[in-house]
Amino acid sequence: MQKLSLNQSLQQKLSPQQIQFIKLLQVPTAELENRIEEELELNPVLEEGADEPEETDTRTEETPEAETTESATSEDIDIKDYLRDDDYNSYKTYSDGDGDDEEDREMPIPMGTSLHETLMTQLGFMGLDERRHAIGKQLIGSIEGDGYIRRDLESIVNDLAFSQGIETTLEEVEEILKRIQSFDPAGIAARNLQECLLLQLDRMDDGQDVDVIVGKRIILECYDEFTKKHYSKILKKLDLDDEEFIKDAIELIVRLNPKPGGELNTGMAKNQYVIPDFILTNNNGKLELALNSRNAPELRISRSYTEMFKAYDKSDKKDKKLKEAVSFVKQKLDAAKWFIDAIKQRQHTLLRTMRAIVDFQYDYFLEGDETKLRPMILKDIAQMINMDISTVSRVASSKTIQTDFGVFPLKYFFSEGIATDSGEEVSSREVKQIIKDLIEGEDKKKPLSDDKLEDLLNAKGYNIARRTVAKYREQLNIPVARLRKEMR
Repeated sequence: MQKLSLNQSLQQKLSPQQIQFIKLLQVPTAELENRIEEELELNPVLEEGADEPEETDTRTEETPEAETTESATSEDIDIKDYLRDDDYNSYKTYSDGDGDDEEDREMPIPMGTSLHETLMTQLGFMGLDERRHAIGKQLIGSIEGDGYIRRDLESIVNDLAFSQGIETTLEEVEEILKRIQSFDPAGIAARNLQECLLLQLDRMDDGQDVDVIVGKRIILECYDEFTKKHYSKILKKLDLDDEEFIKDAIELIVRLNPKPGGELNTGMAKNQYVIPDFILTNNNGKLELALNSRNAPELRISRSYTEMFKAYDKSDKKDKKLKEAVSFVKQKLDAAKWFIDAIKQRQHTLLRTMRAIVDFQYDYFLEGDETKLRPMILKDIAQMINMDISTVSRVASSKTIQTDFGVFPLKYFFSEGIATDSGEEVSSREVKQIIKDLIEGEDKKKPLSDDKLEDLLNAKGYNIARRTVAKYREQLNIPVARLRKEMR
């Protein structure tokens, strides 16, 4: 049995303009130019460039038809708001720069020989027949950007059979691989790090260098112990009784290149530049914040489209085709105004949020001393600017600021707090810096364990647990004490 019921619910829906603003707010300055170019292509009413000077209308008489037709039936399009010059003249982005076009120049493209091209050139010098040359080409094509072949040779044998109709064997492919592994740079086409290090040591081996000979034995016979820095086990396996016998060999191994493919360019690519969203300068103790809007060109509404509205305003408004054209332009004009408004609102929100962050971390921004960073979470800034936490989060994601002491992502300045003996809260960033300083100053023969770091921090007044020390150490990409041990 069907029943008819009435339910009352409260829903919140975002307008198209709000959705557009949210999307633009997340876009960093480096990508904003592409987003604006997309909008310029989609909307013919939107133009790039400064405002054109207004034309003075010398006519003093107004045609009475414009007044009568403007108040016609409800089906007519209300265009009075689109005929005012001051409306579309005011639609342009804020400019913080001086109009210098230097940044508009195309980024330089480094010219160089790719790794693949270098290896193919060396393959050509091998004098292989057509079939074996094709096998070598397949192997070179399987080398990744860091110089390794991670695809197993059996799969490469199958690739040659199915894609090129070349019947070969695992032994033949491996024999050609050995030849490629003799190419420059040393260590190229290795299948793992162990093989890569051995290939480089083989190039140094003249049968007389003791360090090279011992180094090869360490990699061949004690590789697992070497990676875990179990030096005592290495000595036992090699039947040695003094660390001095392996010290120089280990130093030699550590200096080898673990990514031989990185020595050459992997191709021609544009240089990657970090384009900061904000620029902060210290002017004699006064912090000055500017929004980098160089990649957001000035935008305006195309003046030529107003002529269509004027023609329509003076017509009998019964021409169906003209009315459809004006309706289409009106939609595009609304979209253009929405877009420019969203750009303006984005800039305003970015500056307002960043000013609050600078005020909160003022002492840090004066000198760049990490120990002066205060604990700060998204909620702190949201309350300062009276905005939602999600808005602050969107501003902080993928945005950067250029300071006198480096370029930093905004997320860098947000951190949790840790209590001290005095009852104050300090930033976890400050604690991380102290951990880093302690490890840098430790005796590398007896590196500090997490327990020892905990004791030292507690002695300095920081109430911190060992698991928190371990978490911060891992966030700093510092290995455990055993892996930091060095032979002196």
